[in-house]
Amino acid sequence: MAEAHGPPTPGFYLRTRPQGFVVHLVASGDNLRALRELTGKALASAGVDAGTAESARLVVSELVGNSVRACGPWVPLVVEVSVTRGAVLLRVHDPDPAGVPRRRPSAMDDAEAESGRGLALVDLLTSGWRVVRSPVGKQVRCRLEPAEG
Repeated sequence: MAEAHGPPTPGFYLRTRPQGFVVHLVASGDNLRALRELTGKALASAGVDAGTAESARLVVSELVGNSVRACGPWVPLVVEVSVTRGAVLLRVHDPDPAGVPRRRPSAMDDAEAESGRGLALVDLLTSGWRVVRSPVGKQVRCRLEPAEG
């Protein structure tokens, strides 16, 4: 059975799972830092290699950032991180069904670009991502495969 983890924090409600967690949060800098830290610790506890765990932390940050750009600061989000059959599954749910992430034409090596490379980074680090609409918004889902080696 899942249980809450850590002391209650306003705007950050965590439920642990055997191979990950789900957290309901209000988007803020402090909550994003806590989410990144939690992602790293949960994946390490599940036996995920350090490189894949760091990639997951980056992807979670990008997906949350996309939700904030689509919906504005303090948006309520649901973030799920889990390990299944060796892969890391990430899901970020926000309340805007229309604000679908879009790739921008910025090249990854463009030193002048100030934004627009996030989904290219997600493309590089994951084996794919997709958007699923729901009655209360949308969910962006992606999968990270462990590094070969």
